[in-house]
Amino acid sequence: EIYKIQKDRINYSGKEDSPIKTLNENQEQALGEIKTSCQNHDVCLLHGVTASGKTEVYVNLIKEYLAEGKQVLYLLPEIALTTQLVARLQEYFGNQLSVYHSKYSVHERVEVWNNVLHHESKAQLVLGARSALFLPFENLGLVVVDEEHESSYKQYDPAPRYQARDAAIVLAHQQNAKVLLGSATPALETFYNASIGKYGLVTMNKRFGNVLMPENSIIDIQEKHRKKRMTGHFSDDLLRAITDTLELGEQVILFQNRRGYSPIVECNTCGHAPQCPNCDVSLTYHRHRGQLRCHYCGYHIAMLQKCMACGGEELDTKGFGTEQVETELKTLYPEHNIGRMDSDTTRGKHGFEKIITAFEQGEIDILVGTQMLTKGLDFRNVTLVGILNADSMLNIPDFRAHERSFQLIQQVSGRAGRTEKRGRVLIQSFNPHHQILQQVSMNAYEAMYHEQLEERHIYKYPPFCRLIKITMKHRDFQKIEEASVWMGQALKNVFRDQVLGPEPPPVSRIRNEYYRNILIKIPRKQSLEKTKKAILKVRTTFSSISQFRSVKIVLNVDNY
Repeated sequence: EIYKIQKDRINYSGKEDSPIKTLNENQEQALGEIKTSCQNHDVCLLHGVTASGKTEVYVNLIKEYLAEGKQVLYLLPEIALTTQLVARLQEYFGNQLSVYHSKYSVHERVEVWNNVLHHESKAQLVLGARSALFLPFENLGLVVVDEEHESSYKQYDPAPRYQARDAAIVLAHQQNAKVLLGSATPALETFYNASIGKYGLVTMNKRFGNVLMPENSIIDIQEKHRKKRMTGHFSDDLLRAITDTLELGEQVILFQNRRGYSPIVECNTCGHAPQCPNCDVSLTYHRHRGQLRCHYCGYHIAMLQKCMACGGEELDTKGFGTEQVETELKTLYPEHNIGRMDSDTTRGKHGFEKIITAFEQGEIDILVGTQMLTKGLDFRNVTLVGILNADSMLNIPDFRAHERSFQLIQQVSGRAGRTEKRGRVLIQSFNPHHQILQQVSMNAYEAMYHEQLEERHIYKYPPFCRLIKITMKHRDFQKIEEASVWMGQALKNVFRDQVLGPEPPPVSRIRNEYYRNILIKIPRKQSLEKTKKAILKVRTTFSSISQFRSVKIVLNVDNY
């Protein structure tokens, strides 16, 4: 005989649902304001500082929509976050909860898809990453987009290239549902929409339980190097703070936004650094694998013993990634457990879960990581956060670099001191007087917002215009040059000075294809329909020229 047993994807313990925690006065007020705001607006922004208890507000709101028999979609930017939240939501909603993201197998995803389609009770609330938007909802009442500022909500490759936050607003509009966007550091466009009254705005500016915001200090590492007070990549102040924190039995998070051991291996004799043969980038050294790897195409070779150019045997590493930080810490604190969380250590379905659980249970004392650490994780015993090099983020050639740096540093700071004890954040920088670092140290979101908005207004960037990025690629350098110049000129004939480029991007060759970018700025007043027709007309003419037919074109609307 064959027996069939239905097995669920989430290990539901079968307990009765726990009563939802009572909200404090601040949260009650926010919940009331959100409900009022939803009467006049389809979209509401909840701007609450880190650890203000936004999740509990979402939970109370979700409960009301589920009680009305509506479906609710809860979007998160990172798969790592679903791990932590599943346990919390299960306590409240039992087996009404389904989880959907790309680390699940096809069969598991089909099962959730069918449950949503057939209005099964076990898929009333769907928690997922951006792909969960495309589930077949028919009775959607609410979409919660948590950490709405995150760049992971944008899908770059392959097509469809969509921004999940904006797509969620369209989906909700189609189904007459409401959207709640939540963030401690909202995207500039979102906050702008809220400030002009297009979205509702609710603020929570106190942490839960009146815990103080962490105390921020900026360390001038240029000065420390001059005074010989650096040990590896750590200043004496940071090491003293780590030691004190560990002695109290508390945990530390260290942030370095680059994986691997070191981004460049250089010969001391001739200065040659091994490059990827397929891309215009140097190979990154990964020590635990003993490999040099390309982060763009995956090419890898064994670590060199000699220089490839002159045969010199003295090879030096320049720059540092999470792996090097981990190695240095193991030497400095041999009796403590050091963990690392980046895309090298979290491969596979349960990769995140293992590291997060080990850290929550105190098996790891110091966790080193990349921007995965900034995504709204909730660790109770972390009282110190160290940012090893804040400058690398500030100097990226992108009009959003300053906004993103503020968000990243503010979010990673928000992991510190989330219970009674006030946390500390130490930011190491060669440029301690940088405006953004000063604003972060004072938690001055609105000052940053007004300053950045002013710059965007002068130089005509979002939210004052829309951007379309056209990427062209081909294996033949000469052909891509000719094709991009033709395309740039054709677009300039239509859009005049709204066209920038063609320009090679910072990494202008990937997987043996040369890249060129053209940027079109569309003023808010301009008809999008006409713009679309004009661009497609130019593209059709371009494709009809025989020598350009093999050139690939990617159109990316709102490419940020």
